[in-house]
Amino acid sequence: MLDQQVYDVLVLGSGAAGLTLALNLPEHYQVAVVTKDHPGAGASAWAQGGVAAVLDEDDTVEAHVDDTLNAGAGLCNKESVERIVTAGTEAMHWLIEQGVPFTKTDGTAFHLTREGGHSVRRVLHAADATGAAIIKTLIQRVAQRQNIKIIDQHIGVDLITTRKLGERHNRCIGAYLLNRETETVSAIRARQVVLATGGASKVYLYTSNPDGASGDGIAMGWRAGCRVANMEFNQFHPTCLYHPLAKSALISEAVRGEGGILTLPNGERFMDKFDDRAELAPRDIVARAIDHEMKRLGADCLYLDIRHKGKDFIESHFPTIRNTCLQFGIDITEAPIPVVPAAHYTCGGLVVDEHGQTDIDGLYAIGECSHTGLHGANRLASNSLLECFVYGIKAARHIANNPLEHSETRIPEWDASLVTNSDEDVVIAHNWDELRRFMWDYVGIVRSTKRLQRAKHRVQLLKEEIDEYYSNYRISNNLLELRNLVVVAELIIESAMRRKESRGLHYSIDYPEKRRTIKDTILLPESRF
Repeated sequence: MLDQQVYDVLVLGSGAAGLTLALNLPEHYQVAVVTKDHPGAGASAWAQGGVAAVLDEDDTVEAHVDDTLNAGAGLCNKESVERIVTAGTEAMHWLIEQGVPFTKTDGTAFHLTREGGHSVRRVLHAADATGAAIIKTLIQRVAQRQNIKIIDQHIGVDLITTRKLGERHNRCIGAYLLNRETETVSAIRARQVVLATGGASKVYLYTSNPDGASGDGIAMGWRAGCRVANMEFNQFHPTCLYHPLAKSALISEAVRGEGGILTLPNGERFMDKFDDRAELAPRDIVARAIDHEMKRLGADCLYLDIRHKGKDFIESHFPTIRNTCLQFGIDITEAPIPVVPAAHYTCGGLVVDEHGQTDIDGLYAIGECSHTGLHGANRLASNSLLECFVYGIKAARHIANNPLEHSETRIPEWDASLVTNSDEDVVIAHNWDELRRFMWDYVGIVRSTKRLQRAKHRVQLLKEEIDEYYSNYRISNNLLELRNLVVVAELIIESAMRRKESRGLHYSIDYPEKRRTIKDTILLPESRF
Protein backbone atom coordinates (compact mmCIF):
# COMPACT_ATOMS: atom_id res chain seq x y z
CA MET A 1 0.00 0.00 0.00
CA LEU A 2 1.18 3.50 -0.82
CA ASP A 3 1.51 6.00 2.01
CA GLN A 4 -0.50 9.20 1.58
CA GLN A 5 2.14 10.73 -0.62
CA VAL A 6 2.32 14.32 -1.80
CA TYR A 7 3.24 15.42 -5.33
CA ASP A 8 3.18 18.64 -7.27
CA VAL A 9 1.33 17.01 -10.15
CA LEU A 10 -0.54 13.71 -10.27
CA VAL A 11 -1.11 12.38 -13.80
CA LEU A 12 -3.62 9.58 -14.29
CA GLY A 13 -2.65 7.87 -17.55
CA SER A 14 0.65 7.01 -19.22
CA GLY A 15 -0.20 7.40 -22.89
CA ALA A 16 0.83 10.08 -25.38
CA ALA A 17 -0.91 12.92 -23.54
CA GLY A 18 0.18 11.98 -20.02
CA LEU A 19 3.82 11.33 -20.86
CA THR A 20 4.06 14.50 -22.96
CA LEU A 21 2.75 16.58 -20.08
CA ALA A 22 5.08 14.96 -17.55
CA LEU A 23 8.12 15.60 -19.75
CA ASN A 24 7.18 19.26 -20.28
CA LEU A 25 6.77 20.09 -16.60
CA PRO A 26 9.68 21.82 -14.84
CA GLU A 27 12.29 19.35 -13.58
CA HIS A 28 11.95 20.58 -9.99
CA TYR A 29 8.31 19.45 -9.94
CA GLN A 30 7.65 16.12 -8.28
CA VAL A 31 5.40 14.24 -10.70
CA ALA A 32 3.58 10.92 -10.32
CA VAL A 33 2.31 9.14 -13.44
CA VAL A 34 -0.25 6.44 -12.67
CA THR A 35 -0.89 3.58 -15.08
CA LYS A 36 -3.31 0.67 -14.81
CA ASP A 37 -0.84 -1.76 -16.35
CA HIS A 38 2.65 -0.75 -17.40
CA PRO A 39 3.60 2.52 -19.12
CA GLY A 40 2.49 2.53 -22.73
CA ALA A 41 -0.06 -0.26 -22.39
CA GLY A 42 -2.94 2.01 -23.44
CA ALA A 43 -4.39 2.95 -26.81
CA SER A 44 -1.62 5.40 -27.79
CA ALA A 45 0.85 2.59 -28.44
CA TRP A 46 -1.68 0.89 -30.70
CA ALA A 47 -1.89 3.86 -33.09
CA GLN A 48 -0.70 2.75 -36.51
CA GLY A 49 -1.26 5.62 -38.91
CA GLY A 50 0.56 8.62 -37.51
CA VAL A 51 0.25 12.27 -36.50
CA ALA A 52 -1.33 14.91 -38.73
CA ALA A 53 0.59 18.20 -38.83
CA VAL A 54 1.65 20.89 -41.27
CA LEU A 55 5.26 20.04 -42.10
CA ASP A 56 5.41 20.15 -45.90
CA GLU A 57 5.95 23.36 -47.87
CA ASP A 58 3.00 22.43 -50.09
CA ASP A 59 0.71 22.23 -47.06
CA THR A 60 -0.81 25.07 -45.03
CA VAL A 61 -2.43 25.58 -41.66
CA GLU A 62 -5.52 26.81 -43.48
CA ALA A 63 -5.80 23.57 -45.48
CA HIS A 64 -5.45 21.40 -42.36
CA VAL A 65 -8.03 23.54 -40.57
CA ASP A 66 -10.44 23.24 -43.51
CA ASP A 67 -10.05 19.45 -43.64
CA THR A 68 -10.69 19.22 -39.89
CA LEU A 69 -13.77 21.44 -40.10
CA ASN A 70 -15.15 19.45 -43.03
CA ALA A 71 -14.69 16.14 -41.21
CA GLY A 72 -16.26 17.62 -38.06
CA ALA A 73 -19.59 18.16 -39.86
CA GLY A 74 -20.05 21.74 -38.68
CA LEU A 75 -19.52 21.09 -34.98
CA CYS A 76 -15.82 21.85 -34.52
CA ASN A 77 -14.85 24.96 -32.60
CA LYS A 78 -12.99 26.85 -35.33
CA GLU A 79 -10.84 28.87 -32.93
CA SER A 80 -9.80 25.72 -31.11
CA VAL A 81 -8.99 23.96 -34.39
CA GLU A 82 -6.86 26.88 -35.53
CA ARG A 83 -4.95 26.98 -32.22
CA ILE A 84 -4.26 23.25 -32.19
CA VAL A 85 -3.25 22.97 -35.86
CA THR A 86 -1.01 26.03 -35.55
CA ALA A 87 0.67 24.58 -32.46
CA GLY A 88 1.00 21.18 -34.14
CA THR A 89 4.18 22.00 -36.04
CA GLU A 90 6.01 22.96 -32.83
CA ALA A 91 4.74 19.83 -31.12
CA MET A 92 6.04 17.62 -33.94
CA HIS A 93 9.46 19.25 -33.76
CA TRP A 94 9.48 18.53 -30.03
CA LEU A 95 8.76 14.85 -30.76
CA ILE A 96 11.51 14.76 -33.36
CA GLU A 97 13.90 16.27 -30.79
CA GLN A 98 12.96 13.50 -28.36
CA GLY A 99 14.29 11.02 -30.92
CA VAL A 100 11.12 9.44 -32.32
CA PRO A 101 12.24 7.41 -35.38
CA PHE A 102 9.79 8.76 -37.94
CA THR A 103 10.03 7.25 -41.42
CA LYS A 104 12.10 9.18 -43.95
CA THR A 105 12.06 9.08 -47.73
CA ASP A 106 15.73 9.57 -48.57
CA GLY A 107 17.48 9.73 -45.23
CA THR A 108 16.70 13.40 -44.61
CA ALA A 109 13.11 14.28 -45.55
CA PHE A 110 10.26 12.77 -43.55
CA HIS A 111 7.81 10.60 -45.44
CA LEU A 112 4.27 11.94 -45.17
CA THR A 113 1.28 9.77 -45.92
CA ARG A 114 -2.34 10.70 -46.66
CA GLU A 115 -5.41 9.40 -44.87
CA GLY A 116 -9.15 9.71 -45.28
CA GLY A 117 -10.49 13.27 -45.16
CA HIS A 118 -7.08 14.90 -45.76
CA SER A 119 -6.60 16.96 -48.90
CA VAL A 120 -2.81 16.45 -48.96
CA ARG A 121 -0.12 14.20 -47.50
CA ARG A 122 0.52 15.47 -43.96
CA VAL A 123 0.63 12.42 -41.70
CA LEU A 124 4.03 11.89 -40.07
CA HIS A 125 4.55 8.23 -39.23
CA ALA A 126 6.98 5.54 -38.14
CA ALA A 127 6.20 2.80 -40.68
CA ASP A 128 2.80 1.46 -39.58
CA ALA A 129 3.53 1.38 -35.84
CA THR A 130 3.75 5.10 -35.07
CA GLY A 131 2.16 4.98 -31.64
CA ALA A 132 4.47 2.24 -30.43
CA ALA A 133 7.55 4.15 -31.65
CA ILE A 134 6.43 7.37 -29.97
CA ILE A 135 5.52 5.77 -26.66
CA LYS A 136 8.77 3.79 -26.52
CA THR A 137 10.74 6.99 -27.04
CA LEU A 138 8.79 8.98 -24.44
CA ILE A 139 9.10 6.20 -21.86
CA GLN A 140 12.87 6.22 -22.40
CA ARG A 141 12.87 9.99 -21.81
CA VAL A 142 10.80 9.62 -18.64
CA ALA A 143 13.26 7.04 -17.31
CA GLN A 144 15.97 9.70 -17.54
CA ARG A 145 14.03 12.14 -15.35
CA GLN A 146 14.57 11.82 -11.60
CA ASN A 147 11.50 13.90 -10.79
CA ILE A 148 8.97 11.61 -12.52
CA LYS A 149 7.74 8.53 -10.67
CA ILE A 150 5.76 5.82 -12.47
CA ILE A 151 3.12 4.14 -10.30
CA ASP A 152 2.10 1.05 -12.25
CA GLN A 153 -0.63 -1.53 -11.62
CA HIS A 154 -2.89 1.13 -10.08
CA ILE A 155 -6.29 2.43 -11.18
CA GLY A 156 -8.03 5.60 -10.06
CA VAL A 157 -11.05 5.00 -7.83
CA ASP A 158 -12.25 8.58 -7.53
CA LEU A 159 -10.92 12.12 -7.47
CA ILE A 160 -10.60 13.79 -4.09
CA THR A 161 -12.23 17.23 -4.11
CA THR A 162 -12.73 19.78 -1.38
CA ARG A 163 -16.49 19.86 -2.00
CA LYS A 164 -16.72 16.13 -1.28
CA LEU A 165 -14.89 16.88 1.98
CA GLY A 166 -17.42 19.50 3.04
CA GLU A 167 -15.98 22.75 1.68
CA ARG A 168 -17.96 25.16 -0.47
CA HIS A 169 -15.28 25.81 -3.08
CA ASN A 170 -14.61 22.83 -5.32
CA ARG A 171 -10.94 22.06 -5.92
CA CYS A 172 -9.25 18.78 -6.81
CA ILE A 173 -6.52 17.89 -4.33
CA GLY A 174 -5.72 14.28 -5.20
CA ALA A 175 -7.16 10.86 -5.91
CA TYR A 176 -7.79 7.50 -4.35
CA LEU A 177 -5.92 4.69 -6.15
CA LEU A 178 -6.51 0.95 -6.10
CA ASN A 179 -3.49 -1.33 -6.24
CA ARG A 180 -4.66 -3.94 -8.74
CA GLU A 181 -2.37 -6.61 -7.31
CA THR A 182 -3.10 -6.22 -3.60
CA GLU A 183 -6.59 -4.68 -3.99
CA THR A 184 -5.80 -2.07 -1.36
CA VAL A 185 -6.69 1.62 -1.71
CA SER A 186 -4.41 4.57 -0.99
CA ALA A 187 -4.79 8.34 -1.19
CA ILE A 188 -2.38 10.57 -3.11
CA ARG A 189 -2.38 14.31 -2.55
CA ALA A 190 -1.30 16.71 -5.31
CA ARG A 191 -1.34 20.44 -5.98
CA GLN A 192 -2.74 19.74 -9.46
CA VAL A 193 -4.24 16.62 -11.01
CA VAL A 194 -4.32 15.70 -14.70
CA LEU A 195 -6.68 13.18 -16.26
CA ALA A 196 -5.06 11.58 -19.31
CA THR A 197 -6.93 8.29 -19.15
CA GLY A 198 -8.01 7.88 -22.77
CA GLY A 199 -11.43 7.08 -24.16
CA ALA A 200 -14.36 4.78 -23.52
CA SER A 201 -14.66 2.52 -26.56
CA LYS A 202 -14.75 -0.56 -24.32
CA VAL A 203 -18.38 0.37 -23.69
CA TYR A 204 -19.05 -1.38 -27.02
CA LEU A 205 -18.90 -5.09 -27.73
CA TYR A 206 -16.53 -4.69 -30.69
CA THR A 207 -13.67 -2.23 -30.36
CA SER A 208 -10.19 -1.60 -31.69
CA ASN A 209 -9.08 -0.40 -28.24
CA PRO A 210 -7.23 -2.28 -25.50
CA ASP A 211 -9.13 -3.49 -22.44
CA GLY A 212 -8.27 -0.43 -20.38
CA ALA A 213 -10.34 1.99 -22.50
CA SER A 214 -13.15 2.02 -19.95
CA GLY A 215 -13.83 5.74 -19.67
CA ASP A 216 -12.27 6.05 -16.22
CA GLY A 217 -11.29 9.73 -16.45
CA ILE A 218 -14.59 10.83 -17.96
CA ALA A 219 -16.57 9.02 -15.26
CA MET A 220 -14.36 10.28 -12.42
CA GLY A 221 -14.53 13.85 -13.72
CA TRP A 222 -18.31 13.66 -14.08
CA ARG A 223 -18.72 12.34 -10.54
CA ALA A 224 -16.45 15.15 -9.28
CA GLY A 225 -18.58 17.87 -10.91
CA CYS A 226 -17.26 18.43 -14.43
CA ARG A 227 -19.42 19.02 -17.48
CA VAL A 228 -19.17 16.64 -20.41
CA ALA A 229 -19.82 17.41 -24.07
CA ASN A 230 -20.75 15.56 -27.27
CA MET A 231 -20.67 12.05 -25.87
CA GLU A 232 -23.00 10.87 -28.65
CA PHE A 233 -20.13 11.06 -31.15
CA ASN A 234 -18.36 7.71 -30.94
CA GLN A 235 -16.12 7.03 -33.89
CA PHE A 236 -16.28 3.54 -35.32
CA HIS A 237 -13.13 2.72 -37.23
CA PRO A 238 -14.28 1.29 -40.58
CA THR A 239 -11.65 -1.42 -40.82
CA CYS A 240 -10.81 -3.80 -38.01
CA LEU A 241 -9.60 -7.27 -38.86
CA TYR A 242 -12.47 -9.75 -38.87
CA HIS A 243 -11.32 -13.03 -37.38
CA PRO A 244 -12.66 -14.97 -34.38
CA LEU A 245 -9.26 -14.79 -32.67
CA ALA A 246 -8.39 -11.20 -33.62
CA LYS A 247 -9.55 -9.45 -30.47
CA SER A 248 -8.68 -5.83 -31.35
CA ALA A 249 -6.62 -5.78 -34.55
CA LEU A 250 -6.90 -2.45 -36.32
CA ILE A 251 -6.22 -2.10 -40.04
CA SER A 252 -4.84 1.42 -40.38
CA GLU A 253 -6.49 4.22 -42.33
CA ALA A 254 -3.17 4.49 -44.16
CA VAL A 255 -3.92 1.27 -46.09
CA ARG A 256 -6.77 3.09 -47.82
CA GLY A 257 -4.66 6.22 -48.01
CA GLU A 258 -2.04 4.32 -49.99
CA GLY A 259 -4.52 2.85 -52.47
CA GLY A 260 -6.36 0.05 -50.66
CA ILE A 261 -9.89 -0.54 -51.97
CA LEU A 262 -12.97 -1.77 -50.14
CA THR A 263 -14.94 -4.56 -51.79
CA LEU A 264 -18.00 -6.72 -51.30
CA PRO A 265 -17.50 -10.48 -50.85
CA ASN A 266 -17.73 -10.86 -54.65
CA GLY A 267 -14.86 -8.39 -55.17
CA GLU A 268 -17.05 -5.47 -56.30
CA ARG A 269 -16.11 -1.95 -55.18
CA PHE A 270 -18.89 0.02 -53.52
CA MET A 271 -17.59 3.18 -51.79
CA ASP A 272 -18.06 5.35 -54.89
CA LYS A 273 -21.83 4.82 -54.51
CA PHE A 274 -21.75 6.51 -51.11
CA ASP A 275 -19.25 9.35 -51.55
CA ASP A 276 -17.24 10.94 -54.38
CA ARG A 277 -14.08 10.49 -52.28
CA ALA A 278 -14.71 6.73 -52.21
CA GLU A 279 -12.21 5.02 -49.86
CA LEU A 280 -10.77 8.40 -48.82
CA ALA A 281 -14.06 9.66 -47.38
CA PRO A 282 -14.08 10.46 -43.63
CA ARG A 283 -14.44 7.54 -41.25
CA ASP A 284 -18.09 8.09 -40.35
CA ILE A 285 -19.14 7.82 -43.99
CA VAL A 286 -16.99 4.75 -44.64
CA ALA A 287 -18.17 3.00 -41.46
CA ARG A 288 -21.84 3.61 -42.27
CA ALA A 289 -21.32 2.40 -45.83
CA ILE A 290 -19.72 -0.84 -44.65
CA ASP A 291 -22.44 -1.30 -42.03
CA HIS A 292 -25.13 -0.71 -44.68
CA GLU A 293 -23.66 -3.20 -47.15
CA MET A 294 -23.11 -5.85 -44.48
CA LYS A 295 -26.73 -5.58 -43.35
CA ARG A 296 -28.03 -5.48 -46.93
CA LEU A 297 -26.12 -8.64 -47.86
CA GLY A 298 -26.30 -10.36 -44.49
CA ALA A 299 -22.50 -10.56 -44.65
CA ASP A 300 -20.28 -11.12 -41.61
CA CYS A 301 -17.59 -8.87 -43.07
CA LEU A 302 -16.39 -7.01 -46.16
CA TYR A 303 -12.87 -6.79 -47.60
CA LEU A 304 -9.98 -4.35 -47.92
CA ASP A 305 -7.68 -5.13 -50.84
CA ILE A 306 -4.14 -3.74 -51.21
CA ARG A 307 -2.69 -6.60 -53.28
CA HIS A 308 -2.43 -4.51 -56.45
CA LYS A 309 0.31 -2.37 -54.86
CA GLY A 310 2.73 -5.29 -54.93
CA LYS A 311 4.55 -7.30 -52.29
CA ASP A 312 7.58 -4.99 -51.93
CA PHE A 313 5.38 -1.93 -51.39
CA ILE A 314 3.21 -3.71 -48.83
CA GLU A 315 6.16 -5.13 -46.89
CA SER A 316 7.89 -1.74 -46.70
CA HIS A 317 4.81 0.34 -45.84
CA PHE A 318 2.76 -2.05 -43.70
CA PRO A 319 5.08 -4.57 -42.04
CA THR A 320 3.19 -4.63 -38.73
CA ILE A 321 -0.22 -5.06 -40.36
CA ARG A 322 1.11 -7.82 -42.61
CA ASN A 323 2.67 -9.67 -39.68
CA THR A 324 -0.51 -9.32 -37.64
CA CYS A 325 -2.61 -10.74 -40.45
CA LEU A 326 -0.12 -13.57 -41.03
CA GLN A 327 -0.70 -14.66 -37.42
CA PHE A 328 -4.28 -15.41 -38.46
CA GLY A 329 -3.35 -17.11 -41.72
CA ILE A 330 -3.97 -14.10 -44.00
CA ASP A 331 -1.20 -12.96 -46.34
CA ILE A 332 -2.28 -9.48 -47.44
CA THR A 333 0.11 -9.59 -50.40
CA GLU A 334 -1.97 -12.43 -51.83
CA ALA A 335 -5.46 -12.06 -50.35
CA PRO A 336 -7.84 -9.25 -49.33
CA ILE A 337 -8.26 -8.45 -45.63
CA PRO A 338 -11.65 -9.29 -44.04
CA VAL A 339 -12.80 -6.20 -42.13
CA VAL A 340 -15.65 -4.91 -39.96
CA PRO A 341 -16.25 -1.56 -38.23
CA ALA A 342 -15.47 -1.36 -34.50
CA ALA A 343 -15.69 1.31 -31.80
CA HIS A 344 -12.47 3.28 -32.01
CA TYR A 345 -12.53 6.79 -30.55
CA THR A 346 -14.56 8.90 -28.11
CA CYS A 347 -14.91 12.36 -29.68
CA GLY A 348 -16.68 13.86 -26.67
CA GLY A 349 -15.42 14.12 -23.13
CA LEU A 350 -14.79 16.45 -20.21
CA VAL A 351 -15.18 20.11 -21.17
CA VAL A 352 -11.84 21.94 -21.03
CA ASP A 353 -10.52 25.36 -21.96
CA GLU A 354 -7.59 26.14 -24.25
CA HIS A 355 -5.13 25.08 -21.52
CA GLY A 356 -6.82 21.78 -20.71
CA GLN A 357 -8.44 23.07 -17.49
CA THR A 358 -11.76 21.51 -16.47
CA ASP A 359 -14.55 23.18 -14.48
CA ILE A 360 -12.78 22.26 -11.23
CA ASP A 361 -9.75 24.20 -9.94
CA GLY A 362 -6.61 22.09 -9.92
CA LEU A 363 -8.00 19.54 -12.39
CA TYR A 364 -6.94 19.22 -16.04
CA ALA A 365 -8.05 16.76 -18.72
CA ILE A 366 -6.04 16.10 -21.87
CA GLY A 367 -6.18 13.62 -24.73
CA GLU A 368 -9.16 11.44 -25.56
CA CYS A 369 -10.94 11.92 -22.23
CA SER A 370 -11.30 15.65 -22.94
CA HIS A 371 -13.45 17.77 -25.23
CA THR A 372 -11.45 20.62 -26.75
CA GLY A 373 -13.61 21.43 -29.77
CA LEU A 374 -11.11 19.94 -32.24
CA HIS A 375 -13.05 16.89 -33.36
CA GLY A 376 -16.62 18.12 -33.71
CA ALA A 377 -19.07 15.47 -34.85
CA ASN A 378 -16.33 13.31 -36.36
CA ARG A 379 -12.57 13.12 -35.84
CA LEU A 380 -10.27 13.62 -38.80
CA ALA A 381 -7.76 10.77 -39.08
CA SER A 382 -4.52 11.25 -37.11
CA ASN A 383 -5.74 14.40 -35.36
CA SER A 384 -6.05 12.47 -32.08
CA LEU A 385 -2.33 12.10 -31.40
CA LEU A 386 -1.86 15.70 -32.53
CA GLU A 387 -4.28 16.83 -29.82
CA CYS A 388 -2.45 14.73 -27.20
CA PHE A 389 0.90 16.37 -27.86
CA VAL A 390 -0.40 19.92 -28.27
CA TYR A 391 -2.47 19.79 -25.09
CA GLY A 392 0.19 17.90 -23.16
CA ILE A 393 2.53 20.81 -23.83
CA LYS A 394 -0.13 23.49 -23.30
CA ALA A 395 -1.35 22.07 -20.00
CA ALA A 396 2.20 21.59 -18.68
CA ARG A 397 3.04 25.21 -19.40
CA HIS A 398 -0.16 26.44 -17.78
CA ILE A 399 0.44 24.35 -14.67
CA ALA A 400 4.00 25.68 -14.39
CA ASN A 401 2.88 29.29 -14.89
CA ASN A 402 -0.09 29.02 -12.52
CA PRO A 403 1.05 26.97 -9.52
CA LEU A 404 -1.39 26.24 -6.72
CA GLU A 405 -0.45 25.91 -3.07
CA HIS A 406 -1.08 22.59 -1.35
CA SER A 407 -4.51 22.45 0.22
CA GLU A 408 -4.68 22.23 4.00
CA THR A 409 -7.81 20.08 3.82
CA ARG A 410 -7.32 16.72 5.52
CA ILE A 411 -7.82 13.74 3.23
CA PRO A 412 -9.35 10.78 5.07
CA GLU A 413 -7.93 7.32 4.51
CA TRP A 414 -10.02 4.90 2.47
CA ASP A 415 -12.53 3.14 4.73
CA ALA A 416 -13.34 -0.46 3.79
CA SER A 417 -14.53 -1.49 7.24
CA LEU A 418 -18.20 -1.73 6.28
CA VAL A 419 -17.84 -3.85 3.15
CA THR A 420 -17.23 -7.57 2.66
CA ASN A 421 -15.59 -9.80 0.10
CA SER A 422 -17.98 -10.76 -2.67
CA ASP A 423 -18.79 -14.34 -3.52
CA GLU A 424 -20.80 -13.21 -6.56
CA ASP A 425 -18.23 -11.86 -9.01
CA VAL A 426 -20.31 -13.50 -11.73
CA VAL A 427 -22.55 -10.43 -11.40
CA ILE A 428 -19.71 -8.23 -12.64
CA ALA A 429 -19.01 -10.48 -15.62
CA HIS A 430 -22.70 -10.73 -16.54
CA ASN A 431 -23.32 -6.96 -16.27
CA TRP A 432 -20.15 -6.19 -18.23
CA ASP A 433 -21.33 -8.41 -21.09
CA GLU A 434 -24.91 -7.13 -21.01
CA LEU A 435 -23.83 -3.48 -21.05
CA ARG A 436 -21.51 -3.84 -24.03
CA ARG A 437 -24.00 -5.90 -26.01
CA PHE A 438 -26.96 -3.53 -25.70
CA MET A 439 -24.71 -0.55 -26.40
CA TRP A 440 -23.58 -2.24 -29.62
CA ASP A 441 -27.13 -3.22 -30.62
CA TYR A 442 -28.97 -0.02 -29.65
CA VAL A 443 -26.40 2.80 -29.56
CA GLY A 444 -24.09 1.76 -32.39
CA ILE A 445 -23.39 3.05 -35.90
CA VAL A 446 -27.09 3.54 -36.76
CA ARG A 447 -29.55 4.56 -34.02
CA SER A 448 -33.28 5.12 -33.53
CA THR A 449 -35.41 6.68 -30.81
CA LYS A 450 -36.83 3.31 -29.83
CA ARG A 451 -33.39 1.72 -29.60
CA LEU A 452 -32.13 4.57 -27.43
CA GLN A 453 -35.14 4.32 -25.12
CA ARG A 454 -34.51 0.61 -24.68
CA ALA A 455 -30.85 1.29 -23.94
CA LYS A 456 -31.75 4.01 -21.40
CA HIS A 457 -34.08 1.68 -19.53
CA ARG A 458 -31.44 -1.05 -19.37
CA VAL A 459 -28.59 1.24 -18.34
CA GLN A 460 -30.60 2.69 -15.47
CA LEU A 461 -31.33 -0.78 -14.10
CA LEU A 462 -27.68 -1.78 -14.47
CA LYS A 463 -26.47 1.41 -12.82
CA GLU A 464 -28.63 0.78 -9.74
CA GLU A 465 -27.38 -2.79 -9.49
CA ILE A 466 -23.72 -1.80 -9.90
CA ASP A 467 -24.00 1.07 -7.38
CA GLU A 468 -25.50 -1.32 -4.83
CA TYR A 469 -22.71 -3.83 -5.46
CA TYR A 470 -20.06 -1.08 -5.15
CA SER A 471 -21.50 0.01 -1.80
CA ASN A 472 -21.50 -3.43 -0.22
CA TYR A 473 -18.41 -5.27 -1.47
CA ARG A 474 -14.68 -4.69 -1.64
CA ILE A 475 -13.70 -3.02 -4.87
CA SER A 476 -11.67 -4.62 -7.63
CA ASN A 477 -10.29 -3.49 -10.97
CA ASN A 478 -13.16 -5.13 -12.88
CA LEU A 479 -15.77 -3.55 -10.64
CA LEU A 480 -14.24 -0.07 -11.00
CA GLU A 481 -14.08 -0.35 -14.79
CA LEU A 482 -17.68 -1.58 -14.92
CA ARG A 483 -18.78 1.26 -12.62
CA ASN A 484 -17.09 3.76 -14.94
CA LEU A 485 -18.43 2.17 -18.13
CA VAL A 486 -22.04 2.29 -16.96
CA VAL A 487 -21.64 6.02 -16.21
CA VAL A 488 -20.17 6.63 -19.64
CA ALA A 489 -22.89 4.54 -21.30
CA GLU A 490 -25.57 6.64 -19.61
CA LEU A 491 -23.85 9.84 -20.79
CA ILE A 492 -23.66 8.53 -24.36
CA ILE A 493 -27.32 7.48 -24.40
CA GLU A 494 -28.56 10.76 -22.90
CA SER A 495 -26.48 12.81 -25.34
CA ALA A 496 -27.75 10.76 -28.30
CA MET A 497 -31.38 11.18 -27.19
CA ARG A 498 -30.95 14.97 -27.02
CA ARG A 499 -29.58 15.25 -30.57
CA LYS A 500 -32.67 15.32 -32.80
CA GLU A 501 -30.74 15.13 -36.07
CA SER A 502 -28.11 13.10 -37.91
CA ARG A 503 -24.67 14.67 -37.92
CA GLY A 504 -21.24 13.13 -38.28
CA LEU A 505 -20.91 10.02 -36.15
CA HIS A 506 -24.45 10.26 -34.79
CA TYR A 507 -26.93 8.83 -37.30
CA SER A 508 -30.61 8.40 -36.38
CA ILE A 509 -33.10 6.79 -38.75
CA ASP A 510 -35.81 8.91 -37.08
CA TYR A 511 -33.95 12.17 -37.68
CA PRO A 512 -31.96 11.58 -40.89
CA GLU A 513 -31.34 15.27 -41.73
CA LYS A 514 -29.02 17.86 -40.21
CA ARG A 515 -30.62 20.70 -38.27
CA ARG A 516 -29.85 24.28 -39.20
CA THR A 517 -29.04 25.13 -35.60
CA ILE A 518 -25.59 23.74 -34.74
CA LYS A 519 -24.71 23.31 -31.08
CA ASP A 520 -22.78 21.04 -28.76
CA THR A 521 -24.54 18.64 -26.41
CA ILE A 522 -23.50 19.76 -22.94
CA LEU A 523 -24.50 17.67 -19.91
CA LEU A 524 -24.33 19.20 -16.44
CA PRO A 525 -23.41 17.11 -13.37
CA GLU A 526 -26.45 18.39 -11.48
CA SER A 527 -28.74 17.10 -14.26
CA ARG A 528 -31.06 14.23 -13.51
CA PHE A 529 -31.87 11.91 -16.38
